[in-house]
Amino acid sequence: MGPTRRPRWIRNVLTTATVAALGLGLVACDSSTPDSQPPTPSASGSPSASPSSSPPTTTPLANPCGAEQLAKLTLRQKLAQLIVVGVTGADDAQQIVEDEEIGGIFVGSWTDKAILTSGAASRISQNSSIPLMITVDQEGGRVSRLASLGIDHASPRELAQTKTPAQVKEIAAGVGRKLKNLGVTVDFAPVADVSDESDNEVIGDRSFSNDPAVVTEYAAAYAAGLAEAGITPVYKHFPGHGHGSGDSHLGVVTVPSLAELQNSDLVPFRNLLRDPGTAGVMVGHLIVPGLTDGLPSSISRPAIQMLRTGAGYDGPRYNGVIFSDDLSGMAAISQRYPIEQAVEKFILAGGDVALWLSTDRVSSVLDNLEAAVKRGRLAPARLDAKVTRILRSKGAVTC
Repeated sequence: MGPTRRPRWIRNVLTTATVAALGLGLVACDSSTPDSQPPTPSASGSPSASPSSSPPTTTPLANPCGAEQLAKLTLRQKLAQLIVVGVTGADDAQQIVEDEEIGGIFVGSWTDKAILTSGAASRISQNSSIPLMITVDQEGGRVSRLASLGIDHASPRELAQTKTPAQVKEIAAGVGRKLKNLGVTVDFAPVADVSDESDNEVIGDRSFSNDPAVVTEYAAAYAAGLAEAGITPVYKHFPGHGHGSGDSHLGVVTVPSLAELQNSDLVPFRNLLRDPGTAGVMVGHLIVPGLTDGLPSSISRPAIQMLRTGAGYDGPRYNGVIFSDDLSGMAAISQRYPIEQAVEKFILAGGDVALWLSTDRVSSVLDNLEAAVKRGRLAPARLDAKVTRILRSKGAVTC
């Protein structure tokens, strides 16, 4: 028997302290670096306001972004929004959404594609209190999970060699329209890695080029096409997998030092995230000398905070959704940590959406995350900031 279903949208009362913290943009009650930025001031709080008016920071906002929606969620429902898992088909998806109200599902190579063609994924999402992220890896070329449904194109490397950025944007828009018709909402593409690997290596022809400027131009075009069609693009794999020592699916991967990445692998992320639009970012399982102290970037707070704040690579502040790479099927993580620990480490490092491949341990992951909050490892205000970013990405929050 599965876990007892919890009533949806149970209205909790936020404490005065939590509301005040949200209003002031404070997102962490521990001593570590915050993993989100303050809300952008409205026009009424602009520098042109009268000098004699009261300082805007002395009074918390009456309705901080997402507060009304957050107040309707239990702790477990909030934590469930941080989870996207692979499903075998419609029945598997329906059951885990009913049992644990997770934030989204992943349609993988093993998934029965009838979940998309029958409209089941869309129906499950529409019947959920909060819409699901319905996600897929659809890059084109070697990574075309929906090729059997007629969605495919040449590899990114070939696109960059044979098409203009404008043509690539239109190709991506066509892909996006097909994805949207199937109910997909998030595509884990484009690859923003800079790589000189041969075509069939782990990144290889999944990369547009070994030239950071070319990668930036074509990844931006591809992301714009997806976004134009209503699909959330996701740049990957921060801070750059293209010059790694191996394949993170198979084991530990080390990339060049942080200093070496500055003028190569990090350049596309630095430039693309200055105007990210709706795009998310996926963090790879990559050890970076001089940054991650031997840990994969996906569970390294310095790496994720570099992405979030821009500090350390001359990048912009980024307040979009940060996704993990797969936490259960890639040996760089799975050989070291059970999924419960891997998810907690990613979330505590500053990530927002933990991705893995099956539904069987969702409840134990959530149990562990609940314990992390109750024992003070994950501050409630930090959790609320993550959930707000996710709700905004889904369109459930528009502020």
